[in-house]
Amino acid sequence: MFMTANRAPTLLTPALCGAYFLVLLDVTVVNVALPRIALDLTADSAALAWIVDAYALPLASLLLVSGAIGDHVGHRRVVLAGIVCFWGASAACACAPTVAWLIAPRAVQGIGAALMLPGTLALLVGTIRDERARNRLVGTWAAVGGAALPAGPLIGGLLVEAAGWRSVFWLSVPLIAAAIIPVLRLPREPHASGSARIDRAGAVALTVCLVAFVAAIIETPGSIVAGGVLAGVAICSVIACVRIERHAPQPLLRVPPSGRGMLALAALVAGLMNLCALGVLFVLTRVFQDVHLLGPLGAGLLTLPAMLPLPLLARPSAALASRIGVWWTCAIGAALAAGLAFVAATSADVTDGLGPLVVALALWCTGLGVLTPAVVAAALRAAPEVPGLASGVSNTARQTGGALGVALFSAVAGGVDDPGFAMRCAYLLAGAACVFVVSAGLCAFAARSRGRQG
Repeated sequence: MFMTANRAPTLLTPALCGAYFLVLLDVTVVNVALPRIALDLTADSAALAWIVDAYALPLASLLLVSGAIGDHVGHRRVVLAGIVCFWGASAACACAPTVAWLIAPRAVQGIGAALMLPGTLALLVGTIRDERARNRLVGTWAAVGGAALPAGPLIGGLLVEAAGWRSVFWLSVPLIAAAIIPVLRLPREPHASGSARIDRAGAVALTVCLVAFVAAIIETPGSIVAGGVLAGVAICSVIACVRIERHAPQPLLRVPPSGRGMLALAALVAGLMNLCALGVLFVLTRVFQDVHLLGPLGAGLLTLPAMLPLPLLARPSAALASRIGVWWTCAIGAALAAGLAFVAATSADVTDGLGPLVVALALWCTGLGVLTPAVVAAALRAAPEVPGLASGVSNTARQTGGALGVALFSAVAGGVDDPGFAMRCAYLLAGAACVFVVSAGLCAFAARSRGRQG
């Protein structure tokens, strides 16, 4: 890409990893602010789900086209556009007077995040050619991203307690601006070409499909007719997307045939991982505050000890993957994450006590800390010729899974005043554990089929 050195420019790594951190932080930092937002802006359960998914949906649906655009016109240019978009939308969210005016800029935030996210990793790995150094850099990038999940509830709790829920959005305004200068100092990629065509029709069909599918899940409890119409739109969009991709001269998924199977499996595991992770986190922040009557800071502090393994285990996970292969590492991580079943085995519902819940979270996040960098590495290894696209596929799957998880868990759990809310939350946790068991089996199958290099 830019250089052949064995380390990135001094300020580039913290700038790009910091931008990646903020992108993922905004997925989780809002969660602890939701009860306060609900009171201040009179938002119901569906509106709260939309506040989260209005960001996650454009982030998920535009990652593929963003990575493809970056591969063609240069990731530097796309990342800069994303930074500016994210910065302006964050300020607009902080000033929102109503729920509708909050949801709209959250969607714009998601667009900016989608423009930034694939390019952060592509720019980093493009600065060095040594394989070991690249692996260490991927591990650092994954560790910083992994820190966003535990940091989100804690930072959100601190900000909400000290300055109200609007401060959660003001946080990103100065921090994201600090990433501009190191990226501006990078030269334009010499291989970038502005003449390549982008599959706009495929991108539109994919976006409509994801939005309609998630909207159907969120809206069905309130209106079966609306949910059915949205589900129909989602199905039609899937059919259209498949037909468009088959005949497009430059499809979104331009993956060599030899890598398609492994990339698809990595995307599936990544999607299931985030479906459970963000769905569980969305529900638990409500349980902590609305069932156990903790404040935002208390809820954030409660999740911190359990979620610290995420950033701490990224480098050990990378080392383990070098020894036994990425797929065996993924299998180990998913099996550990299935420790979430401890909740279902030790309590009738999530009101019985916080001790078992914290232990289960510790097991869950230990597994996520091992699984996350390994599944990212598996995606990149499946399509090394197009790192931006591989990163886009991996992150699209993760963010799509997260958006679906929030919608699904919110719809199943219902409102905190509904009878059986706590029991349904316990069932959701047990179901998430089962999903991780299935994921571990898929990863083990991939590892056996491809040997140590899988």
